[in-house]
Amino acid sequence: MHDIRIVRADPAAFDAAMARRALPPSAETILAQDATRRTAQTALQELQSRRNQVSKEIGMAKRQGGDTAALEAEGTALRERMEALEAEAKAADAAQTALLETLPNLLDDDVPDGRDESDNVVVHQHGNPPNLPFTPKQHFEIGEALGQMDFAGAAKLSGARFTVLKGQLARLERALGQYMLSLHVDEHGFTETSVPLLVNDATMYGTGQLPKFKEDLFHTDDGRWLIPTAEVPLTNLAAGEILAEDALPLRYSALSYCFRSEAGSAGRDTRGMLRQHQFAKVEMVAITVPEASSAEHERMTQCAERVLTELGLVWRRVLLCAGDTGFSSTKTYDLEVWLPGQAAWREISSCSNCRDFQARRMSARYRPKEAKGTAFLHTLNGSGVAVGRALIAVLETHQQEDGRVAIPEVLKPWMGGLSHIG
Repeated sequence: MHDIRIVRADPAAFDAAMARRALPPSAETILAQDATRRTAQTALQELQSRRNQVSKEIGMAKRQGGDTAALEAEGTALRERMEALEAEAKAADAAQTALLETLPNLLDDDVPDGRDESDNVVVHQHGNPPNLPFTPKQHFEIGEALGQMDFAGAAKLSGARFTVLKGQLARLERALGQYMLSLHVDEHGFTETSVPLLVNDATMYGTGQLPKFKEDLFHTDDGRWLIPTAEVPLTNLAAGEILAEDALPLRYSALSYCFRSEAGSAGRDTRGMLRQHQFAKVEMVAITVPEASSAEHERMTQCAERVLTELGLVWRRVLLCAGDTGFSSTKTYDLEVWLPGQAAWREISSCSNCRDFQARRMSARYRPKEAKGTAFLHTLNGSGVAVGRALIAVLETHQQEDGRVAIPEVLKPWMGGLSHIG
């Protein structure tokens, strides 16, 4: 949610910021709604003052035996006018909120302009795509050849965009999740957290999923939502709280299943496990003070990069352009991994600084040590990383010509000492 004071201070700058995201001007409408609300509230205060005075005059007149009919008529007229003004102020406030809550976050100045992923900027790259001495297979070809990746069985159970893993591949998926969660908890200082997979409207609203992205979510009959990422419950742990500055930063990590309808992805990545309705992911969330959030963003991204390096993958960090940056984010780094079977770079992690955008929606504050009052927190989130995509990358990167797959050294403790799958 945006601070209305920013719009008031420089409407042209606010519209220019939204234009970077290819959105039309909205400041004039927001300020008109704001003016209506403020005018109504000022009038209400004046009428309330007069109403209080009328009440006193009626009391005095009654004690003196005077006629109170005129004063009582004025009191009635004042009450009716105040009710109308209250409705007007409430309607203007609701209209303003309805508009503001659909507008994305302001972008950092160093986010490059651009319309889509083709305008993203590669920051750095780790390793180079290998020249394999054989024609590499895609992950679903490897998995089906092993007899351990069953798409037909999953379709029978649930429909498209689901997968059943069996045997060593099921264990590999579990190993990846356990390895990544342990790394972030034991070495990166995150607090291991187990979160609900079902949340309420307020929780989805707090991180920006509602109301704008309703169609991307799964809704239950009892009014709850399946989480699209553990970012949602983890970040909302600070909702409605006023934290002590000494307690910050808070860093949480969770291994959870995530659920997405993929409403806008018809026809995209229909083969294999790249785009699923249900998938596992290790999530990182940080909650900190404003002056520390940029450094926290860099730290979080490096935590995800270490995962990819230790898995022996070729990866690169990409700074997303204005047109590709997510709704709640001010700045996002994507980590992309090279998939030999596809001969393409694919996203495997996304690390975002949301600054105070989510904190305003969920009223998450802290009490600065050197200042009076409270201030909004800054929130950050990142994949550390997506388990299914990590499995895909391991299969395609470490595939052997004989059809086996070499297991990265860091996963062997969770794989019973196996050196290969197959």
